[in-house]
Amino acid sequence: MHVSISQIHEQSHIVERHPAKCYDPGMKTNANWFFWAAMSAVFAALTAIFAKIGIRKVDSDLATLIRTAVIIIVLSLFVWSTGKWSNPFELSRKTWIFLTLSGLATGASWLCYFRALQMGDASKVAPVDKMSLVLVALFAFLFLGERPNLREWAGIAMVAAGVVVLAFKR
Repeated sequence: MHVSISQIHEQSHIVERHPAKCYDPGMKTNANWFFWAAMSAVFAALTAIFAKIGIRKVDSDLATLIRTAVIIIVLSLFVWSTGKWSNPFELSRKTWIFLTLSGLATGASWLCYFRALQMGDASKVAPVDKMSLVLVALFAFLFLGERPNLREWAGIAMVAAGVVVLAFKR
């Protein structure tokens, strides 16, 4: 199945026009997003530190596999224990395609990240990895139709500048 950029853009606005199509049992869609994003940043920072210590004398690809196995076990237990399990075969083809693409991108990101951590300082690798913030904004602009305002673009530019300053410090 071929999916064009215009189809991605068109489909991305379904949620805006039809909020009921969002899977959101028991959660307020926009409430507390900042809390969860901040917690993600905390755990991402811990990931860098724990990974840097954990990959000493271990192949980075094997380390990524072990990390992935832990995630599968923990998330399976979490989804099951919170009653969020549902039949994945009932998901739409589009959902499967994009979740698969997301999984492949995540795996590639983790492989690259662990390899970089094994070769470089965590304090240099992590900021470069966070260049993803800038890329997400650009990709969201191009593919999802999101339109940051001037203030937001300035913040994105500052993040990019900060990455350069941190990654290439002496």
